[in-house]
Amino acid sequence: MEFNANKAIYLQIAEYVCDHILMETWKTNDKLPSVRELAVQLEVNPNTVMRTYDMLQQKEIIANKRGIGFFLTEDSVRNVKSYRKTVFLEEDLPLFFRNIYLLEIGLTELEQRYRQFVEQNFNQNES
Repeated sequence: MEFNANKAIYLQIAEYVCDHILMETWKTNDKLPSVRELAVQLEVNPNTVMRTYDMLQQKEIIANKRGIGFFLTEDSVRNVKSYRKTVFLEEDLPLFFRNIYLLEIGLTELEQRYRQFVEQNFNQNES
């Protein structure tokens, strides 16, 4: 995994875990890789992974079963979406709005491009 220097590594690992949850490669009640396993896989310090797991536990995305490991919660998908939505609305959207304003991109063009994006990326299997 290549890390972005502009964002804390533990937050980038949290995005990685959340992506796996949303893509359903890790499912509700699945056991997550151990702290050491994920640290080795991502080539980071185990303390960094533990910080990620602590944060995700606070957001009720994962739960620690003492002596067994970390597992996805029943509400992990819903909680990931809530967490990611908050981050998007508070951090990404203001920059997006700034850019569309400065570049004079209209809502009609945005809507058209959004529909095209959805069609190309998510409606391929619905034919």
